[in-house]
Amino acid sequence: MRLCLPTTDGSGLTSRLSPHFGSAPFFTLVDTAAGQVEAWSNAHEHHEHGRCNPAKGLMSRDLDAVVCRGLGMRALQHLLDTGIPVLVTEAWTVAGALEAFHAGELKAMNDEEACAGRGHGHDHEPEEGHD
Repeated sequence: MRLCLPTTDGSGLTSRLSPHFGSAPFFTLVDTAAGQVEAWSNAHEHHEHGRCNPAKGLMSRDLDAVVCRGLGMRALQHLLDTGIPVLVTEAWTVAGALEAFHAGELKAMNDEEACAGRGHGHDHEPEEGHD
């Protein structure tokens, strides 16, 4: 399975997940079958809120899913419209998200869980000691 995770850096499995998808500095791609990890910088990291189209830059990556802590309603719709499901994780690292994925703990994000402003259901900074 080919999973894309928004990250704060390109250091692979130890990368911290970015709390928001479209403004993540990097995307980390994990091919779970091949055991390969690659990262690339997000060309659209700096954009007006609600004005990015993350699916556009991911279409050529042959993804099976996006795994993230949160993203906006428009980004969710763009991804779903292109056939890329979005899975929600509470993990703070790529390795932690993969562990949750393999344990079957991730669920598909729905419209009600997408970020619509403050109080949108996920933390932006990890608590001390979290992965």
